Amino acid sequence: MAEAVFRTEELSRQYGSGAAAVHALRGISVEMMAGELTVLLGPSGSGKSTFLNILGGLDKATSGRAWFTDHELTAMSDRDLTRYRRDHVGFVFQFYNLVPSLTAKENVALVTEIAANPMPPEEALERVGMGHRIDHFPAEMSGGEQQRVSVARAIAKRPQVLLCDEPTGALDSKTGVQVLAALDRINRDLGTTTVVITHNAGIRKMAHRVIRFQDGALSGVEENAERVRPEELEW
Repeated sequence: MAEAVFRTEELSRQYGSGAAAVHALRGISVEMMAGELTVLLGPSGSGKSTFLNILGGLDKATSGRAWFTDHELTAMSDRDLTRYRRDHVGFVFQFYNLVPSLTAKENVALVTEIAANPMPPEEALERVGMGHRIDHFPAEMSGGEQQRVSVARAIAKRPQVLLCDEPTGALDSKTGVQVLAALDRINRDLGTTTVVITHNAGIRKMAHRVIRFQDGALSGVEENAERVRPEELEW
């Protein structure tokens, strides 16, 4: 059986206090398993990004506990969280955050230069179908191509987990499928535990596990016995 990569117990996050307090997360207890592709599904403002940011060491919980394997994230210092992000986590965000003055290869090399056991930038780009654009600059690429370069950059350090916050949110459906196909290949071929935030319910069918959020709370967890390929999704 797969082991839990992430585990949370009564995880909560509150911003502000008193009458102005915003309860972004309300007592989330859930597990995510090694090697799985998990979709976090829910409307905007439901707590998905806050939850992902805590798992990724970018934010801290107000109460409750969270673990990465046997390491308690909620007990880590800022320095330990920085080391955790560097050594174990790859991030993909809605907007690509590529350096405009660098080529695709050079953007990916920004990560490989500081990673302990990186894959060559050329290999990372090939894995997301961007080997033919290796010497092109971001301004010479479509949005979907730029996002696939950002995926290559995230996987080039061989992270244990890949955390993706609305990776298709700025893309049309055809281009979004290409990005999802790249994420699917990474999960299937490399076994990288992958978490994808979306508000698009159709994407849930490509996941092993779907975790639903509503108003900062957990509204359901379901497993897919039969995953479909991104190309088969109905958007």
